[in-house]
Amino acid sequence: MLYVVATPIGNLDDITLRALDILKSVDLIAAEDTRHSGMLLKHFGIKKPFISYYEHNEVRRTAELVERLMRGENVALITDAGTPGLSDPGLRLIRECIQREVPFTIIPGPSSILTALVSSGFSTGKFSFCGFLPVKSGQRERELRAAADRSETTIFFESPYRLSTNQNARRLH
Repeated sequence: MLYVVATPIGNLDDITLRALDILKSVDLIAAEDTRHSGMLLKHFGIKKPFISYYEHNEVRRTAELVERLMRGENVALITDAGTPGLSDPGLRLIRECIQREVPFTIIPGPSSILTALVSSGFSTGKFSFCGFLPVKSGQRERELRAAADRSETTIFFESPYRLSTNQNARRLH
């Protein structure tokens, strides 16, 4: 069984009890960044074998993990923060499990999208999540202009290293 386990976004104590139980019980943990995930596992005293599963080894690791799952092993998939497969590695593995009818389940947890939406004070009745903004400035500006024309709240992910002091927001008005 594949367990797609959401991990804390910032505060390690935001992990769910169910997530901890799963991480303690699986045969293997596949982690986006083993150094980062190692801190999480160490914090909770979890000692399990784990391997890296990130953007640049996802194709190779997916085949390996599916093979292990088909042999009956239990594997947990985690990312650095949040839910695997949502703007993080994992979608490829989930799709492969669906295609091969390998059982999997999602262990929900903290959501940066919902946290941002609720704390924004913007309308929560209808919203769009658009993933990460494009890196190229022209594409980025088109995305932001399109969002400004929508009636619903629009949420983007963005790297803190690409944010500047409201400079981009001022250009749109």
